[in-house]
Amino acid sequence: MKSGEHAIRGNWASLLLPIEADDSIEFNKLGAEIDILIDANVDGIYSNGTAGEFHNQTEEEFDRIQLMLAERCQKAGMPFIIGACQPDPTIMLNRVRRAASLDPVAIQVILPDWWPLADEEAIDYLNRASGIANGIPIILYNPPHAKRVLAPKELGTILAETPGVIGVKLADGDSNWYVEARDHLSGVSLFVPGHHLATGIREGVAAGAFSNVACLSPRGAQRWTDLMQTDIDAAIETEQRICKFMDEHIVPFRQKSGYSNAALDKLLCAIDNWGPVGTRLRFPYRWISEDEAERLRAVAKQELGDIMI
Repeated sequence: MKSGEHAIRGNWASLLLPIEADDSIEFNKLGAEIDILIDANVDGIYSNGTAGEFHNQTEEEFDRIQLMLAERCQKAGMPFIIGACQPDPTIMLNRVRRAASLDPVAIQVILPDWWPLADEEAIDYLNRASGIANGIPIILYNPPHAKRVLAPKELGTILAETPGVIGVKLADGDSNWYVEARDHLSGVSLFVPGHHLATGIREGVAAGAFSNVACLSPRGAQRWTDLMQTDIDAAIETEQRICKFMDEHIVPFRQKSGYSNAALDKLLCAIDNWGPVGTRLRFPYRWISEDEAERLRAVAKQELGDIMI
């Protein structure tokens, strides 16, 4: 099992794709968004998570996005992680190879997603990805909608045989889940949902978050993350208000109307309107109206004034 201090930690902001009416990516806006995130002085920026619509890009677009992120971050001294995620394992390994050439601090992958992998297959796949990454650490993204959601003990078994995987982005759980995580995942950088980060820090489990709170406000999420190091009780109180806002105003779009998590993350961005992103997703996925973002802006400012800065 891995050991030592978490090398990658804190508040990681997601790169969101500005999508035009013709379904093209507006790269000028994407560049402006990266510059805004750098100026917000977040702990790091990551590309091609769910909110980055990794599943709905051509390989030419993938390369252009990662090159733009790498060039801007390297010039500014901003840590960045490239998401090489793709449901097809061959395409994903090719993305890992190309991502490694840009020298990110880590590369994020998922497990191939058409048919769930057995433990031995997952170990083989992750070790192949690590070899292709040529020494750059791998972070496994195991979201709640994965074909196989790994419990802490299962993860521990797999990670014990995959030394190149230094972190996992995953959903947390109740107090029993945190006990199991401490038992089986000690020394692994765990990235919990952004709106649960203070709990994860208090429990001694989370290294950080690839954060939906940073989708709402990169600066506010960073200030909240910094607060966790000096006043965890105050940070927990903030978390409770964030979770209440999410449960009452954001999650119903998924539970009642069937919108994707990417749609929710782009809605969060549009509520604070901190960058030129918008709520539009690429076809065939539906997005939430900008009118909803305008409606929720006043609510968010009233309930989360310390985040909406």
